[in-house]
Parts: sequence; structure tokens; C-alpha cells
Amino acid sequence: MSSAIAASPPQILGTIRLADNRDVPHILKMIRQMAEFERLTHLFSATESSLSSSLFPAEDPVPPSDRSQSSSSRGAAGVRADLAEDRSGFPIADPEAEIFASVRGGGRIVAGFVLFFPNYSTFLAKTGFYVEDLFVREAYRRRGFGRMLLSAVAAQAAKMGLGRVEWCVLDWNENAIKFYQEMGAEVHQEWRICRLAGEVLQSYGQD
Repeated sequence: MSSAIAASPPQILGTIRLADNRDVPHILKMIRQMAEFERLTHLFSATESSLSSSLFPAEDPVPPSDRSQSSSSRGAAGVRADLAEDRSGFPIADPEAEIFASVRGGGRIVAGFVLFFPNYSTFLAKTGFYVEDLFVREAYRRRGFGRMLLSAVAAQAAKMGLGRVEWCVLDWNENAIKFYQEMGAEVHQEWRICRLAGEVLQSYGQD
């Protein structure tokens, strides 16, 4: 096998920071791209306004300084969003580089995000983190950003003495399943998602 064929995409210099209200347009675009990838656009209804009000309600207009991790929680019920950014300047074939230029400047490009919030295990009698979304833009996949984002959540949970970190994965997404297993995650085949939403949920609020 030739070296050209065997070569994998080069690892690039990435950083993780806590998102703030100025990042909402980028987060919304990535959620839309994720919905397209997962073939779930029929469930997508988020807007910049709804994201801003739910993720960053009454946020201090002065954002926190750049840092790799923070113990602070944001948004309703402690919802927190972290962004992964490429700041290496390495030439990447990214047709959306200008669109995803970081609000922090410095030539950084938003590569992906993770959104998570606290949950609770009665069996462990401990709080944990539930990862709602983990997404890396196509141009930056297989370059270590997904591992960086998920590792940051796990590291934060370990430092806080939490019981576990968990999330869901689509059963057809074999690449994601393999990636999570390589990171040490157990994939529980016996569990199913149950959900009340939309008109069915609203019907319970009627007098």
C-alpha cells in the first residue's frame, strides 16, 4: 500500500472553549447540518432566537475569557455548549471557513460542538452528564476533534466526581458506534428511547 493511500488526515491544533451568546448562529448552523446528516430535518425547528433564550438566558454581555474548560454551567437546567476550534492555520479544504470564522477572531475556525447537561442516576445516587449533541463539521472529521470534545466532557465529569456520562447513537451510524466503543463506552442494545413531544405533550397541559 502506498504512503499516499495509507496517510490519514493530519492532526491539527484545536482548542475547546465555553460557548456564549455570540456563538448562536454557528451553533444553529451545525445543528442544522447534524439534522441533515442524521436524516432528521423533519424534527428541526430551532431558531437563533429560541437557542439564544434557552442556552444563554439573561447572559452577562461580557463573555468569559478563553479557556479550555470551565466548571460553570450555562442556560436552563445547567445546559452547556462547548465549541472546538481549529487555530493551527493548516490549510483545510473547508468551503465554509468564512461562515464559521470564530467570533473570538485570531484566525480560528469553528470545527464542532458538544452540548450537555446534568442528569441523575438513582442506582448510583450520583449526578452525571447527558450529551445531547456531539457534532464535528465534515471538513474536520477524523482529525481528533470528536475525541477532544467528548474527552473534555468526560474529564469534567471525573473532576466533579460525577457518576457517568451517557448519550444516544443512531443504530445505523456504525462509524460513530465504533468510535464510542474505542473510547471505552458501553453501547446498551437493550434500551429504547421513549418520548412525549409536540401535540401529545401539550395535551397533558390542558385543563
